[in-house]
Amino acid sequence: MIAVPNGLVRRIFLTIVVLATTVAGILYWTDRGSAQRPVRANTADSSDPWAGKPAPAFSLKTLDGRSIELASFRGKVVLLNFWATWCAPCRVEMPWLVDFYNRYQAQGLEIVGVSVDDDARDKVAAFLRARNVNYTIVLKDENVGDAYGGLRFLPQTFFIGRDGNIIKHTFGVLGKDDFENDIRQALQTPR
Repeated sequence: MIAVPNGLVRRIFLTIVVLATTVAGILYWTDRGSAQRPVRANTADSSDPWAGKPAPAFSLKTLDGRSIELASFRGKVVLLNFWATWCAPCRVEMPWLVDFYNRYQAQGLEIVGVSVDDDARDKVAAFLRARNVNYTIVLKDENVGDAYGGLRFLPQTFFIGRDGNIIKHTFGVLGKDDFENDIRQALQTPR
């Protein structure tokens, strides 16, 4: 039998753990697509290329197969939120969105959540039931992802004014108060 110093075994073990964790992380993000990494919030500033432009039109399916078109919400403020069940920051803001929808729907707020989960209709449905989500949820297609810039980060939210133009674009998790202030400002836009 070969005698191995105790410190050497510990260093080898820690090296293996670090390497395994690193490889697992790389494989996870490669599988998910690096374009969908959740990050801290960043709000669009005045140089935001989205601000003031018409929101790209779409027609997407709900979990029960109905078609939802962005144009059907004209005259309302639309909070278009791209999210996924595996996205931890998305899980943080989802209860806030439910609360905002309950409080501001009567003032003309519509929330449309676009799930970017791949082939996971049942998983998404169970996820939404567990969180009592009451706003519109649709499933993405490749066209909507491309139309909205490739969705490099999640969550990603587009504040769309009553006139159909994008007011603001954010990605990552905002503070709840900041999110609500953005909604209140958007609700003040003219028709």
